Amino acid sequence: MSYEVLNVQKKDLAILKNHYMSSLKEKTPQGAVFAAKTGHCNITAYQSGKVLFQGKGASSEAGKWKGKEGVKANKKTSGKKPGSARVDNHSYYPPDKIEEKIVLGSDETGTGDYFGPVTVVCVHLTEEQMSKIDSWGVRDSKTIKDETIRELAPRLLKECTYSLLVLNNEKYNRMQEQGMNQGQMKALLHHQAIENVMVKCKEKGLHYEGVLVDQFVSPEGYFKYLAAKKKAWTTEKPIYFATKAEGLHPAVAAASILARYSFLQEMDKISQLLNTPVPKGAGPHVDKAAKQILLNKGKDTLYKVTKWHFSNTQRVFKRS
Repeated sequence: MSYEVLNVQKKDLAILKNHYMSSLKEKTPQGAVFAAKTGHCNITAYQSGKVLFQGKGASSEAGKWKGKEGVKANKKTSGKKPGSARVDNHSYYPPDKIEEKIVLGSDETGTGDYFGPVTVVCVHLTEEQMSKIDSWGVRDSKTIKDETIRELAPRLLKECTYSLLVLNNEKYNRMQEQGMNQGQMKALLHHQAIENVMVKCKEKGLHYEGVLVDQFVSPEGYFKYLAAKKKAWTTEKPIYFATKAEGLHPAVAAASILARYSFLQEMDKISQLLNTPVPKGAGPHVDKAAKQILLNKGKDTLYKVTKWHFSNTQRVFKRS
């Protein structure tokens, strides 16, 4: 996958954003000013002034801005050793033909849902396993119906080497109340899941060339979150970050499916506990269900099954 990185003066980021206004994505990674998709190119602009162009059209799209006042082009890099003193966004972008490499893939889900936990999965696949699951139609879980995920995931569990971590709502709420944001929680979960799979690979004698994380924050932010909890990248293996990484490598796609499968199972448990279906997402339909749970089960129960700092909580109590 080709990419280009430009350094843009912060005051000029608004010019780029305005240019891509019709192509803006609804969600942006943490630390980003905007994200857009146009033709064969994904554009992500960070608060630091770095602008990443990814995809087949990366060079041509970035070329439109090269030479303009306030814009400086960076040379492509294959990646610095993670954990080095200097941490640059462009050091950690996946190299060309990443899909042909054996890497550990890490992804998460549940972060935007009011009900239910955050689930993170890291996966290792051999070449043979990658070929096999490709024939199963493994891809980003967001593009697959939940019913299909429930059928596909058990097969994946038997096939791959993986680590699954579930951050339940009570612990999530405690961590948030202690000052941790969701990005830091996710960084710690990804880090632990990756380390778990590394240990398993060593025990099984499995080869891998690096790690690919579905990007939710800039690489600088990721390592800062780890450092805040005295965690560090201790392996010589390179780590790469990319948005939509599940489309770049089957290991991330498999991790996406398994994370979603675990989330669905946890939601089933909550529904059984409350004896009522609980909805996904964080929209008005979720507020309605939360209000009913508050009336029937009380505040303590609602706290145990939701991400309490979400604005849904304020809306539910405001209507009480």
